[in-house]
Amino acid sequence: MIQITQSARDAMASAIEGAGQPVAGLRVMVQSGGCAGLQYAMALELTREADDAVVEAEGGVTVLIDPDSQTYLVGTTIDFVSGLEGSGFVFENPNASGGCGCGKSFC
Repeated sequence: MIQITQSARDAMASAIEGAGQPVAGLRVMVQSGGCAGLQYAMALELTREADDAVVEAEGGVTVLIDPDSQTYLVGTTIDFVSGLEGSGFVFENPNASGGCGCGKSFC
């Protein structure tokens, strides 16, 4: 469904370890909003939903994707980059027909 680079897995694992409590995984979702109409969001989740797609990545990272977001994310590669302008997750999504300069919003 999705690909997660080593850099992204490391960042996700750090977030999960820093949660201070057991979590079911890191939810990756697509929501309405952003400059181009849709935006990516991520959140630590305490429980899984029955209809979540579950991606078990190397290093013990569990990614949860709700049914509404699944069709938007098929084939997406998630990376984590650090640079002069800051650091964060980057989504390379073959389903996006356009995007904006921030890299977090697409259509």
